[in-house]
Amino acid sequence: MKAPNTTPQIPSRDDHGTTTCPVCRRVFTPTGRQAYCSTACRKTAFRRRHQQPGSAVTIPAVVIPILIAAFAAYGFAWMSFPGKRILFITVVALLVVPLQISLIPILKAYLAVSLNGTFLAIWLAHAGFGLALATYLLYNYISQLPKDILESAYIDGASHFQTFTRLILPLSTPALASFAIFQFLWVWNDLLVAQTFLGTNADVAVMTSRLLNIVGSRGQDWQLLTAGAFVSMLVPVAVFLALQRFFVRGMMAGSVKG
Repeated sequence: MKAPNTTPQIPSRDDHGTTTCPVCRRVFTPTGRQAYCSTACRKTAFRRRHQQPGSAVTIPAVVIPILIAAFAAYGFAWMSFPGKRILFITVVALLVVPLQISLIPILKAYLAVSLNGTFLAIWLAHAGFGLALATYLLYNYISQLPKDILESAYIDGASHFQTFTRLILPLSTPALASFAIFQFLWVWNDLLVAQTFLGTNADVAVMTSRLLNIVGSRGQDWQLLTAGAFVSMLVPVAVFLALQRFFVRGMMAGSVKG
């Protein structure tokens, strides 16, 4: 998936001196180098340019590993298949592998298939880096669910997929929300992976890359950096406040028996 070009362009004028607003497509007569017909359209274009890359990277990079890890955790916890123990040990062993040593091999693979610089590249990277931890955490939670509930579902004729979607996922909401907070914070605050796989193109630069550019180009304007850092904190704080009740339940799950 190629990253969309969200850089606002200054529209060209026609013979009558009018132009079309790139946001609302309204025809207007610009003054000087005016690119938008109103302040609202200018703010909308600014918001699309500066906020879209962050959400376009973060949301899929959170959803993809959680979905795959939930399926894997259910399989490890409640299904029997050859090599399950060895495969689970392999997944746990991946937790000790630093992501820094895998950046160059993955980058070379992406360059070979012309995938670098796209959103898909960073989605796969973040999903791969967070998949082992997500599988391990969700396995610990799902394996502690009451066995009687699953046996009742099997007696009623439910398949593994029906059991997973109708029982496991609703019961595992606290664990899913807990990992979603961790993964969201990691992806939102990440700079190394974004710089490696997305590059410095302004059209796809995430929030941390833009803050780095402020440091590089306006190092003397420290007030811009502090303002940008404060704005970048608002979204993670909002996510945490929205999911904190699930976070506490997920962290406390399994700590008290009886």
